[in-house]
Amino acid sequence: MTELNDSFGRVARKLRISVTDRCNFRCQFCMPKTPVWLPRENILTYEEIYRVVSLFAKMGVSKVRLSGGEPLMRRNVERLVSLLVSVPGIRSVNMTTNGFQLAEKASALTKAGLNGVTVSLHSLKPDRFKEISGGGVFEKVIEGIESARKNNLPTKINAVIIRGCNDDEIVDLASLAFSGKVTMRFIEFMPFDGERMWGMGKVVSGKEIIERVSSRYKLIPESRESGSTAKLYRFADGEGQIGVITSITEPFCSDCDRIRLSADGKIVPCLFDKAGYDLKPLLRNGSSDYEVSVFMKNAILRKASGVETLLKQITPLQHIRPMHTIGG
Repeated sequence: MTELNDSFGRVARKLRISVTDRCNFRCQFCMPKTPVWLPRENILTYEEIYRVVSLFAKMGVSKVRLSGGEPLMRRNVERLVSLLVSVPGIRSVNMTTNGFQLAEKASALTKAGLNGVTVSLHSLKPDRFKEISGGGVFEKVIEGIESARKNNLPTKINAVIIRGCNDDEIVDLASLAFSGKVTMRFIEFMPFDGERMWGMGKVVSGKEIIERVSSRYKLIPESRESGSTAKLYRFADGEGQIGVITSITEPFCSDCDRIRLSADGKIVPCLFDKAGYDLKPLLRNGSSDYEVSVFMKNAILRKASGVETLLKQITPLQHIRPMHTIGG
């Protein structure tokens, strides 16, 4: 099989897998207050995910990220990790989590071979964190981050910044990365919230985020790797690193190398495109690896140009889907 090329000449190298749409938080920028979950029989099994990853790896995919919903709500998810790290051609398996169950799972995930974990932490104020996350327990998330570090699991922290909500904490959140023990990523607010509250007026640009951090720390920009989602900066006087993911104000679609697999088996080539290509029937009707691979290649070939085009075509940009349904 040849590489996974789309019609714009981009090559898929990274696969993000939603292992469940369920979550024990209700973050306002991600999901509705009363979500409707997928029927359990529609969720891909670990063996089905393993098969998909194995076929993608033969076509050049080398990095996998597990997400949700909340991936740690999937029972024995460490078994899936151990399966995926054994796939020839897969160089890294990482996970994005809300961190609530991470303290209990960090050791098992490390032993299974997980290469790193990214924890969502959108406020350092417990009451505000509880409000943003729809009831999340701040102390449990901090405990999870500490447990990951104690288990030598490389740790990043993600914060979605929303104007009028948590943008007054940008510098304090950046301070978490100064020592180098964790890496901080700031994410522009995107149209994937559950209550359709998104609007450009609530977006804090990556440029503004860096300006605010620079008011306290001297930052040195680092080169952006091809396909990377983040613009990276290191502290001139510290060991740490921060990044900004500017999906809205400075999209990076031209060299995007990511594709997604939903919990119910749909290939989603572009996060900002509503199109999804249902792989599950082929996985469950006895289709050959060749037939499944051809379907996958054709799905990637239809990958949309990205949010850059949408921003030019649609004013204002519209809500696309709740983030919990695809995992970011």
